[in-house]
Amino acid sequence: MDDVRIDLITEEEAGELLTVRRAAFVTEAQLYGDPNLPALTQSLTELVADIARPEVVTLGAWISHRLVGSIRVELEADRANLGRLAVVPDLQGRGIGTQLLMAVLEYLPEQTKEVWVFTGQDSKQNLAMYAKQGYEHQYDQHTGDLTYAYLRRILGEGEPEDGGELPLADPGLPGRP
Repeated sequence: MDDVRIDLITEEEAGELLTVRRAAFVTEAQLYGDPNLPALTQSLTELVADIARPEVVTLGAWISHRLVGSIRVELEADRANLGRLAVVPDLQGRGIGTQLLMAVLEYLPEQTKEVWVFTGQDSKQNLAMYAKQGYEHQYDQHTGDLTYAYLRRILGEGEPEDGGELPLADPGLPGRP
């Protein structure tokens, strides 16, 4: 979608962000039969505290004045961990999630060498989007009745400045996130 603006989310927008995440993650909760996904149980107070953390970058996607999506990035040393990629249900499948995923690259410190993300093993649409953007499956982790797939994208020399797809490097397994 061409009319999407991506920018940092502030503490003042936390309530709207909480609403977007809850709406987006209901379908995941239904898919897995688990209403207690962290994105659905996080309180507004916890979300505000998370947004204020210096090692966390939270991006939002807006169409006009409406927040329609978000992604959370936690920075640690030379690695970024993505999470809580959410798009409002009525606009899912229109490229907003991909735009958010690509926009993250602009907010990563220079020393970032790899980006990790996890999603439910049965979330086929998410897995396909990550694979298309250069993320490679590394391992699965079982948590209760859920199985999460962990994917990694290596950032390296000759990386495009224009947000294009990145070249892939050797996908050896590092320590688990």
